[in-house]
Amino acid sequence: MTQHASPPRDSTDKAQPAGTLPVWRSLLARADIRTLSLLGVLVALAVVGGITKPDEFLDTQNLQLVLTQASVIGVVTVGMTFVITSGGIDLSVGAVVALASVWATTVATQEFGFAGILFTALLVGVACGFVNGLLISFGGMVPFIATLAMLASARGLALQITDGKTQIVTVDGLLGLGERDSYVLGIPPLVLVFAAVTVVGWLVLNRTTFGRRTIAVGGNAEAARLAGIDVRRQRLYLYLLSGLCCGIAAFMLIILSGSGQNTNGNLYELDAIAAAIIGGTLLSGGRGTITGSVLGVLIFTTITNIFALNNLQSDVQQIAKGAIIVAAVLVQRRTASTT
Repeated sequence: MTQHASPPRDSTDKAQPAGTLPVWRSLLARADIRTLSLLGVLVALAVVGGITKPDEFLDTQNLQLVLTQASVIGVVTVGMTFVITSGGIDLSVGAVVALASVWATTVATQEFGFAGILFTALLVGVACGFVNGLLISFGGMVPFIATLAMLASARGLALQITDGKTQIVTVDGLLGLGERDSYVLGIPPLVLVFAAVTVVGWLVLNRTTFGRRTIAVGGNAEAARLAGIDVRRQRLYLYLLSGLCCGIAAFMLIILSGSGQNTNGNLYELDAIAAAIIGGTLLSGGRGTITGSVLGVLIFTTITNIFALNNLQSDVQQIAKGAIIVAAVLVQRRTASTT
């Protein structure tokens, strides 16, 4: 009986050799096979890049570029992870990013400066997420159809606003965030934003009631409803969250490119879904991992960078991405069947 009264760390400690450090015991006890596998793939890609183009790939500016490019799609992927974990899908994220970026860079919006651009980008993203959530949660529409309709509508509206032209940003305070002078200890501001969104997303999914409800809805929506969870409201919140992430990503993209274009966010929905899936999030819902999704984004971004440095064609790059997705899913199925 006294053994049950001891702290949880003691029960873990006694199962390990006496000379092992508690920190390592804790890390090994919580190690996820999928996460370790993704880390292995990322390290292998880094080795390939270092061997093929050691001077260019390992250059500090190139590594900063890789992280910066991963940041925008990474923020979108965090929101997508929540939606997929709940058993849904959001095909509109790329179009919403485009719409938010062009709406926030109109001449009328830029008159309000930095705050006006940021507020507009976030507002447009959340509004689109709200419409998706209403159609799915209270309109009874299938997520695939509802978000596909939003994809077409948002792309069309973005094209109408820009008339097919690029909208140049003239707000100096905003453009300065993309300059090297704004880096914090050598880290680009966009990477810091991505890191903050990742940490918050991880905490919400793994340490809050909202996260537990999300997993419950994805695992079995009817059982979640019988347990007292308002499934419709939960799904509405999730699409609002996805829209918010799109708004943040749109603002980041404006900083990165210094403009707003109706072609922004092209195929972001496919990249975000692929990154979440290879990261370990179940497409059928019920399980999600922010850490795995982030690693998936880094893997895809690193592949793109290595192919660009080696002047390889984009079609070969897409084939490599497809092969990685298939391999990751097969590994997931194998590890799931053995646990």
